[in-house]
Amino acid sequence: MQEARPRTPDSEKITINLGFVDLGQVDLLVQEGFYSNRTDFIRTAIRGQLNRHEDAVKQSVGRKKLDLGLRHYSRDDLEAAVAAGEMLSIQVLGLASIAQDVTPDLARRAIASISVLGSLRASAAVKAALGDRIR
Repeated sequence: MQEARPRTPDSEKITINLGFVDLGQVDLLVQEGFYSNRTDFIRTAIRGQLNRHEDAVKQSVGRKKLDLGLRHYSRDDLEAAVAAGEMLSIQVLGLASIAQDVTPDLARRAIASISVLGSLRASAAVKAALGDRIR
């Protein structure tokens, strides 16, 4: 029997504040059937803006040498870096995750810095241990 791994959510919940008139206009568009709900409207608006600025994003990703998408760091990855005498500089646009079996000590020995535009998933202990290295 194989152990089931908890599924990592493919999105992150955010909160925004809108003025009453803007919110009313969104609700009107939902009511009129342009969007299925407020979330659909907001996602569509965000995707439109991201498409509008696609070239700028691509240039910045290349210039900053960011890993784009999902990047997982396993215990083996970190142990290999330590064994090679290297420290990782993690730069991700998307989701960076550090395995749950990574100890705070291993994380400190293997990771020089972390910069994540998006979301960082790691145990609370690892995040605390790397607090001075997370930008």
